[in-house]
Amino acid sequence: MGFFDFLSDDKGTKQAAEPAKAQLAAIVSGRVQGVGFRWWVAGEAKPLGLVGYAKNLDDGTVEVIAQGSWTGCESLLAALRSGDTAGHVEQVQAEIGEPEGRYKSFGIY
Repeated sequence: MGFFDFLSDDKGTKQAAEPAKAQLAAIVSGRVQGVGFRWWVAGEAKPLGLVGYAKNLDDGTVEVIAQGSWTGCESLLAALRSGDTAGHVEQVQAEIGEPEGRYKSFGIY
């Protein structure tokens, strides 16, 4: 569980009601650490009913794993690539495929 989960008020956000049908796995590079980017990702993912996490990696990138509907995963990927994010995204390496593992909420690590 990430720090964000303790501050989260899930009222008004869509929760994943059934097993995930898809998983977005992304590595985001650019100025994405220390600028609220992971919090922004969680804010985009939760209303889409996605669960998973956003995690800082040692190389300065952020790993995003999000599970839920195909449409939700595609929407989050579009948001990551939109240019309207916290910080500054230079590149998103991503794929949407079958879910691996199971998450209960969206955490920040």
